[in-house]
Amino acid sequence: MHWERYIKEFVSYLKIEKGLARNSIVAYQRDVALLAAFLEQSKRKPEQVTYSQLKTFVAHLFDLGLSSRSQARIISGIKHFFKFLILERYISLDPSELLEQPKLGRKLPEVLEIDEIDALLNAIDLSSAEGERNHAMLETLYSCGLRVSELIGLRFSDLYFDEGFIRVIGKGNKERLVPVSNQVIKEITQYTEQSRLKIPIQAGQEHFIFLNRRGHQLTRIMIFTIIRQLAQKINLNKQISPHTFRHSFATHLVEGGANLRAIQEMLGHESITTTEIYTHLDQRFLRKAILSHHPRNQVK
Repeated sequence: MHWERYIKEFVSYLKIEKGLARNSIVAYQRDVALLAAFLEQSKRKPEQVTYSQLKTFVAHLFDLGLSSRSQARIISGIKHFFKFLILERYISLDPSELLEQPKLGRKLPEVLEIDEIDALLNAIDLSSAEGERNHAMLETLYSCGLRVSELIGLRFSDLYFDEGFIRVIGKGNKERLVPVSNQVIKEITQYTEQSRLKIPIQAGQEHFIFLNRRGHQLTRIMIFTIIRQLAQKINLNKQISPHTFRHSFATHLVEGGANLRAIQEMLGHESITTTEIYTHLDQRFLRKAILSHHPRNQVK
């Protein structure tokens, strides 16, 4: 069996059994294709790959000038591929088992201050239908800590406003319930009962909450564009994206004293270690907290 057949089966496994998102599947497929191309001259089949060859491949990635983060992602994809081959009994020993990933420095995400989020929202022209939609979207993005794919995928069947929750379909089609604020309820209700009714909704798009002017589900790129245009409008000197709102949501909860486990559930993280990145609090906040509570800093 050749690489193409193995990769095809691997993709089916990721899609059907693991339930991964399309972007993740494409990334894994690309990682394995890189290895296949590297081993093309040696004409090694997947079941013939050795640990030594994988180490040479990793060295090749380094020589290409890829960042440690990119190298780590590719190695992770390769490891998943060989675990799949073990699972399917195509191989009995995993050549990637001892393969080490480069150490990564923890990259802290860009975070918006509360007044910066207010400024972005206030910059939206609410006199237009699109403005009303954009305000509701960004309020939902920040107040619920959603991923951009989760935002554009929201359906009416996901709204449980009477109970104060929305249902979110996250990575791997995993569901979670996220508390929703009265402000989000107000803005989504206002948008869906007014501006959205004026849109010529296309067949098959009726269930999605946020639509473009032609009545189609919004795309990830469009959300990026809306946010970057608003940032330019208020002269915000930060590189921001939809994920910046999610980072800010989590950071502000931590700063407000929220339980890390609760934040983990809200964000839909499988591991608490992923959530722990949000315990980076800026130095001003830490200084204020210490000076306010340490007994030796109380003025007598």
